[in-house]
Amino acid sequence: MSLWPHIRRIVRLFGRAIVLRCPRCGRAPVMEAWFRVRSRCPACGLRFDRREEGYFVGAGCLNLVVAELVFAAGVIGVLLLTWPNPPWNAMIYVGILLMVAMPLLFFPFSRTLWMAFDMTFRPAEPGDDSVPEQEP
Repeated sequence: MSLWPHIRRIVRLFGRAIVLRCPRCGRAPVMEAWFRVRSRCPACGLRFDRREEGYFVGAGCLNLVVAELVFAAGVIGVLLLTWPNPPWNAMIYVGILLMVAMPLLFFPFSRTLWMAFDMTFRPAEPGDDSVPEQEP
């Protein structure tokens, strides 16, 4: 059995995530606004929360990890480039700005990348299109 179909599928999922499109069909945007995910894809009907309470908690964790990795890479890069006299004050102020801005800038990408990661290991199922039952 060849791995190429699986690799192509994974690349397609993450490629769609990078451009903020539906991970299944790629035809419609996932985000309604910068901080608001649509409930389902207008083109194929995929529910973006995958029928789970707290589905995007993992995306929040991914967002935090990426922000911290960008900060750490920046600190290490500046230290390597400017040693033995690193600009400590500038690093503090830019670091604070970076730690506030990165989670805001990366927010929609964390959501779509989380969906791509989830669909890599758990492909869309028939129930992912269903409308949730209304509770009385």
